[in-house]
Amino acid sequence: MTDPVFVPLAEFGARPQESVQLYRPGARTAYPADVTARLDADAAVLVARYPEARSALLPLLHLVQAEDGYITPAGIEFCARTLGLTAADVVSVATFYSMYRRGPTGEYLVGVCTTTLCAVLGGDAILDALCAHLGVQPGGTTEDGTVTVERIECNAACDYAPVVMVNWEYFDDQTVASARALVDALRTGTPPNPTRGAPLCGFRETSRLLAGFDDDRPGAVSASGVGGEPTLAGLRAAREAES
Repeated sequence: MTDPVFVPLAEFGARPQESVQLYRPGARTAYPADVTARLDADAAVLVARYPEARSALLPLLHLVQAEDGYITPAGIEFCARTLGLTAADVVSVATFYSMYRRGPTGEYLVGVCTTTLCAVLGGDAILDALCAHLGVQPGGTTEDGTVTVERIECNAACDYAPVVMVNWEYFDDQTVASARALVDALRTGTPPNPTRGAPLCGFRETSRLLAGFDDDRPGAVSASGVGGEPTLAGLRAAREAES
């Protein structure tokens, strides 16, 4: 028999850089009547798309995140009231998915992939360089509130590694120098176009789009990208195997 392995309890739970507190000083605890009326109208559109109201929880969380910039107590209570859930039900979902923010977020959420391939090709170095350049820790926001930098998991773009995402749009084949230039452009109000995908918009606007509302910016819907050669080679091999 092998000896039992004991893991200290302190090793479980959130990473040190992760914010886990949803109820924080200064966060909204209730919406004024005009905001509630506007959100009620938007929520009605989203809920009507599902056979059961509670199925609309993910879109509604994006909706309230678009309102506040992160998930606040007011947003939690709004979702709970709208869907007939408890606040605990809503919190359990909001803290499970990483796309729901637990604290104030900058106009641009810059995510650096540090999963295996991106890390090997420079993702860790890019994250460290950006944090040092901006004077923040991973998960932190610049003093001007423009940029939040975080570590993200694989975004299925390994053939373009290392990848940086800004408000979930791709910036491929990054280097330390190009990533620094990218965040500098964001902070000066001149955001560059992503390598592929739609033009950048602010984090709150992005959250509203993720809730499921139409993107009416000219050219946004038609913007698209093509997979890299390794991706396309795998697709061709899969199709050949099927034939």
